Amino acid sequence: MKITLITIFTLLCIVGSINAQGTDTDKNKSNAGLKFGYNLAAVSFDEDSETGQRHGFHVGFYGESFATKNIALQVELLYSQQGYEVKDDSGTFTQKLNYIILPLVLKVYPSNNFFLEAGPQIGFAVSHKEEFDSNFNLFDTEREFEPNNFDWGVNFGGGFKTESGMSFGVRYHLGLGDIYDEGSPKNRVWQFSLGFDF
Repeated sequence: MKITLITIFTLLCIVGSINAQGTDTDKNKSNAGLKFGYNLAAVSFDEDSETGQRHGFHVGFYGESFATKNIALQVELLYSQQGYEVKDDSGTFTQKLNYIILPLVLKVYPSNNFFLEAGPQIGFAVSHKEEFDSNFNLFDTEREFEPNNFDWGVNFGGGFKTESGMSFGVRYHLGLGDIYDEGSPKNRVWQFSLGFDF
């Protein structure tokens, strides 16, 4: 927890310094902002099967710093609801696994408003719960397992950003770290985001 707090503080300082670097005369100035959106999360087991999706959300802050007119580096600090859901005749099993994630993406702007992005991401699990809904309350259960606290992977995506600083983005997270030690489960997350520059 101490490492997480230090990381969050450091990233907020970086975001603040990035925001201060931009000038009003730059067409693509460095900036910071708020982003939030919708998650479709699943888990891949042994690289050959994927679970059903858990619906969730993400919310947090970003800082975008332009190296050139068309290339920027963006760092983010987000809370992200992940996990998965599996339904069968006996009921619904849901894994609720929530993270603080730290994506770092390289953004390329082929045009003023359209961008493509890719880069690494690390995540710290902050809460987890597994629930089974049997559709009959007598057999409903809750049990906590112990997932790995650390997750990592890569992101790919793209989107649009208006002149006013509002953006819409779609991103796919390909988890590379095992959530649990058995079965090699890895996060798979689609994120649909709205962003607003400060």
